[in-house]
Amino acid sequence: MEHLPAHDIDWVSAPAENFTGEVKFGELSKHGPLNALAVQFTLGARTHWHSHPEGQVLYVTEGAGLVQDRDGPTVEIAAGATVFTPADQLHWHGAGPNTTMTHLSLTTGGATEWTTRGVTDDEYNSR
Repeated sequence: MEHLPAHDIDWVSAPAENFTGEVKFGELSKHGPLNALAVQFTLGARTHWHSHPEGQVLYVTEGAGLVQDRDGPTVEIAAGATVFTPADQLHWHGAGPNTTMTHLSLTTGGATEWTTRGVTDDEYNSR
């Protein structure tokens, strides 16, 4: 068993080429096939369009935000919400315009596949 106290989580800034705004990652697991991250988004911060080879589960722990896949409307999410994105489905997620958001991101099957396109303000505001 390994125990990682909250104060020992190493928070690092997310790469600017894949995010809009200030986002930080805290790696929660360094073992096995599960990639588990805590992700903190500041007001209006969001991912760029991306997908995951085997899908993704998000669990919102604090605040509220937005999520959208390439074929659907923008959906509001808040603390306690779970979002499942199937394998290879293009999507984005981030904080709302007036609130921060922290979520857990759970993936397996390899690295996130990023597009070269960020989420436009029109896409972000299309609720």
